[in-house]
Amino acid sequence: MALPEGFLEDLKFRNPVEDVISSYVSLKRAGSNLVGLCPFHNEKSPSFTVFPATRGFYCFGCGAGGDAITFIMKAENLDYIGAVEHLCKRAGMEMPEDDHAGRRGDSDVKKARVYAANRDAARFYHDMLSKPEGQAGLAYLRSRGLTDAVIRRFGLGFAPDEFTLRKNLFLDHMLGLGYTEKELLASFLCAKSQKNGRLYPIFRNRVMFPVIDLTGEVVAFGGRVMDDSKPKYLNSSDTPGFKKSRTLFALNYARHACEERLILCEGYMDVIAVHAAGMPGAVATLGTAITAEQARIMARYTKEVVIAYDMDDAGRRAAEKAIALLDGVGVRTKILKLNGAKDPDEFIRKFGADAFRLRLDDSENQFDYRCSVVIASHDLEDFNDRMACISELTALLSTLHTDVERDVYIGRLADKLGVSRDSLKNDVTRARKRQEKTQKTEQTRRQIQKTAGYGDRINPDRAKFRRAASAEESILGILLLYPELLSETAGGAEGLREEEFLTAFNRRVYAFLLSCTAEHGRFESGYLGEVFSDEEIGRITGMQVAHTQLTRNDMSVIRDNITVLREEGAKEKQKSTDLSADDLQNLIRSRRGE
Repeated sequence: MALPEGFLEDLKFRNPVEDVISSYVSLKRAGSNLVGLCPFHNEKSPSFTVFPATRGFYCFGCGAGGDAITFIMKAENLDYIGAVEHLCKRAGMEMPEDDHAGRRGDSDVKKARVYAANRDAARFYHDMLSKPEGQAGLAYLRSRGLTDAVIRRFGLGFAPDEFTLRKNLFLDHMLGLGYTEKELLASFLCAKSQKNGRLYPIFRNRVMFPVIDLTGEVVAFGGRVMDDSKPKYLNSSDTPGFKKSRTLFALNYARHACEERLILCEGYMDVIAVHAAGMPGAVATLGTAITAEQARIMARYTKEVVIAYDMDDAGRRAAEKAIALLDGVGVRTKILKLNGAKDPDEFIRKFGADAFRLRLDDSENQFDYRCSVVIASHDLEDFNDRMACISELTALLSTLHTDVERDVYIGRLADKLGVSRDSLKNDVTRARKRQEKTQKTEQTRRQIQKTAGYGDRINPDRAKFRRAASAEESILGILLLYPELLSETAGGAEGLREEEFLTAFNRRVYAFLLSCTAEHGRFESGYLGEVFSDEEIGRITGMQVAHTQLTRNDMSVIRDNITVLREEGAKEKQKSTDLSADDLQNLIRSRRGE
């Protein structure tokens, strides 16, 4: 390994895992450990645990696990070296001078160049607003009520229509700065013509909205046409430095002002209009419906999100999805009603910032909104339609988490629907029992599959070698907790050899323990990220965590499991040498020429 001896140990000492993770997750003390809601999957009850003693974390729900480096890799979408650099900056440490940049490979070199290309492209687009070729873009932005201060704050710009101008303004500028065609393609700034193979700018005749991440890097762009042509918005595709599903427009500003609430908008102009009106807690997804990752990101910064979507059919469907995802990560949601305008931008321009703020404070909670949508979609005068409406509302009521909430809404809806409170309550109770039964059945099915190893992508051999895999995991779990036992486990004529492992994944882990110890004199979990994926590290951490809860984790337990492993190995070897009766008969027939 190129990193100096002791460097990772010092890095993790200066970045205590509980301090690193508490910047992303609200943690509560639970004995000697800390618990919180997992940032990597949707959950209402905390299953994410931080273990300060072992400087690791593990989620008992989704299986994510590792150390501070692994956490940053997952949370910030970084590779191993990128996560190490991130923690170096956090601790004020200097990254060692070595060949780490070269070792990252081509994709990571591209990431740095993508960021640089995006910065220079953003400057080019912004500078265009002060040039003759960009006056149409500047006029459009001003027609939307944006001041020069707002334009500067968001770094807005204009991509000229080079096909009409017959000039290669953008391409000549970027190539002149030293960017290669490959880098411009990887950055989603240019594409190649299928007809002649020439490079051309992707964004043309559009006002440009730079997307800036939480570190201040320009990671992508959105481009909006100035007329009714399609597509209205053109957004960057995923690049080596950008994942659309994990990014929110203007979160770099909103995160500083969103303790009370975030305002989730549909478009760039809506977000900018809300910010300009003095409410800097607005964000937007990037041309797509909200994702689970974006919901988890918002949950880091706020406990309430006001959904400010256009309430047409598409907007209502998008709002339903947002409600479900945000509810899944413990974020309260409200729905903004904007009578007289289709979106926040139009409302603010028509009625002003104060009127918008009043509407914001009067937002409808998500359950009232969902009930009103169901009721509005049925004719309550028609018996069949009324029964269908009651059925939908019963299913909706059964999803409420507390008895008090259900009781309040059952009374309110019973009056509105003209049914008895008791009958509606009984239907809701039956619906909840059906849900609980379905959930228990599904949990049992998943647990059986997990125990048997079926569908195991990380260690597919586990289903075939269940007893051996269990013994392997016990051995590895103890060695991960107590690396000093590795020399006794592997040493001598009777020492455990890596080829004795029957499952390929566990064999890799044991081989890594041996090689890491041979190279550094001891095992250091910080090096796992160089060899294993984050899912694999989660599995490795799970083995370790399983043994923190056991009273005996010594060599006698390791020896017992080595015995089991060797017994299973002998059985497999015997199987490969024994011929079945059918095999023997077939062999005899073949030799007779039958």
